[in-house]
Amino acid sequence: MTTTQPLKGFRDFLPEEALKRQWLKSKIIEVFESWGYDPIETPTLEPLSIFEGQIGDDEKLFYKFKDAGDRDVALRYDQSVPSARYVAENKDKLGLPFRRYQIQPVFRAEKPQKGRYREFIQCDADIFGVASVLADAEVIAVGLDVYRKLGFKNAKVLINDRALLKEFPYAAISAIDKLKKIGEEGVISEMVRRGIPESEAKSYLEKIQNLKPNDNVNFILDYLSRQGFDKSWYEFAPTIARSFSYSSGPIWEIVITDLESGSVLGGERFDGLVESISGTKIEATGFGLGFDRTLEAAEALGLVPDLKTKVQVLVTIFNEDLVNNSIEISNTLRGFGLNVETYPNPKDKFAKQIKYALSKGMKWAVVCGPDEAEKGVITIKNLILNEQTECDINSSRDLFFK
Repeated sequence: MTTTQPLKGFRDFLPEEALKRQWLKSKIIEVFESWGYDPIETPTLEPLSIFEGQIGDDEKLFYKFKDAGDRDVALRYDQSVPSARYVAENKDKLGLPFRRYQIQPVFRAEKPQKGRYREFIQCDADIFGVASVLADAEVIAVGLDVYRKLGFKNAKVLINDRALLKEFPYAAISAIDKLKKIGEEGVISEMVRRGIPESEAKSYLEKIQNLKPNDNVNFILDYLSRQGFDKSWYEFAPTIARSFSYSSGPIWEIVITDLESGSVLGGERFDGLVESISGTKIEATGFGLGFDRTLEAAEALGLVPDLKTKVQVLVTIFNEDLVNNSIEISNTLRGFGLNVETYPNPKDKFAKQIKYALSKGMKWAVVCGPDEAEKGVITIKNLILNEQTECDINSSRDLFFK
């Protein structure tokens, strides 16, 4: 028998979960657009070649295969690489600088665990065509603003610059990026495993831990202060390394300091990415926000509102003879701007219909029985106050919006 369970690392969402996700998505979009970013979308399936050589150690996590045309393809691993392809393809139509946001699923064949899935939503915001550190500072502020508007009190951005790490081999950078997860001994062991002598590994770690902020980092810190973030919202963090091989300038992560959930957002400047894909040099900087981790953090801190169905009104069906009356009433109420559901089974008893409305958190139930139909009125039951009012349908508008 075929299983009804989704694949491991993939998920179904019940209505109450989907409503929370819609809420978070709308809040993020609201912030992105308030800063002047426009939405784009890219295909779920891309040529494998655009991802190869761009991601670093995590290429093993690609969902890749040959399609029916014997082409090497991959599911979207992240959104930075496809957006770089997109900008190169459409640069003449877009104009530069170009601010973009993108909210779509990405796919990674990693071991599922809390906060990590094989399909998940990623929310990106980027600026293309600007070399100035002002662009880095802005996108960092946009990311922080998302968490500020969501109501987080203990979000913090940790900032570094890959320019400070240019004297260190990539194997050391990639290992040090895991410092929070595996500790100092783990980082040294990782470097040794990658062929770096232990004495050099210890030296690399110590040097990186004692780095001082450069002009770019200091500019960003000052910019964030001018955007109204106090010092608890940001700090220089020399061991933030971001292991993506395309990272090239300022790099940053946002963490929720009162939760042990890892970073909820990561970003970097990636000036060489568009050029490596297309041959066209276009500077870029931006971030990817972890949608699931952010939602889990918001739920843990009680920031998600109590969301019920968006239907406000149930139009009941008294009997099969009055089905058309209920349909017409529903249509009129929707014309008022209400979210209205017509009960779908005229054979169910009235009590069952009211129980259904209560289970979905609806505020009103509308009744049109033989008496109401004869008088040309409806009865409106307020399910919260347990009160009812009889009125003609046009007058009901004032009652619903009272």
